[in-house]
Amino acid sequence: MKIVVAIGGSILLEDYDCKKFKEYSEILKSLSYDHELFVVVGGGKPAREYINIVRNLGAGEAQCDDMGIDVTRINAKLLLTALGDSAYPKIPHNFQEAQEYSSHGKIIVMGGTEPAHSTDAVSAILAEFIQADKLINLTSVDGMYDKDPNKYDDAKLINEITAEEMLKVISNKDTKAGTYEFFDMAAIQMIKRSSLETTIANGHDPQNLIKIIKNEKIGTRIITD
Repeated sequence: MKIVVAIGGSILLEDYDCKKFKEYSEILKSLSYDHELFVVVGGGKPAREYINIVRNLGAGEAQCDDMGIDVTRINAKLLLTALGDSAYPKIPHNFQEAQEYSSHGKIIVMGGTEPAHSTDAVSAILAEFIQADKLINLTSVDGMYDKDPNKYDDAKLINEITAEEMLKVISNKDTKAGTYEFFDMAAIQMIKRSSLETTIANGHDPQNLIKIIKNEKIGTRIITD
């Protein structure tokens, strides 16, 4: 299969060490023998911290976005280092480059692309652009809940939800640079129009990536039909 995997920066840099980079690199290498892989890396806490600094210096939101994009590309370079020869050695700056680099048969790793697009959106646009079979978004929670699981003990995991329902849930969320909501509205719109097979799951356990590809029922599956 042709698979796009989005990995949150908060997952890879949870403890500011190389552990998760190594764990994910080994899994991605093993999966690359049977699948064509494109990985989009998020900015996480480092991106939010830099964005706050540049915003406090008086920068506009587009400049804040640009700073965040730079951080995602640094994180992507860290994963490239962990993957070694299994990955194409350059970070694509756009979707055309990602597709071009993939002709070399290596894992493609990229970060953000342009202002106003989170890496959630980048992964969804990339999946549409390359006509991926599957989009997997690995984040810091088990999937989508009916309420914030960090605030409510009785929050229930939603196993399946339509793209249209998700759009209604997130339509009034904040869209400033560096803000974090469960998922990005632009990403859901892209998933809806392209009927992308999408799963959102907890990335703290890298083995979940393998489970999703094996069609085990974990996380939240977005239904687009």
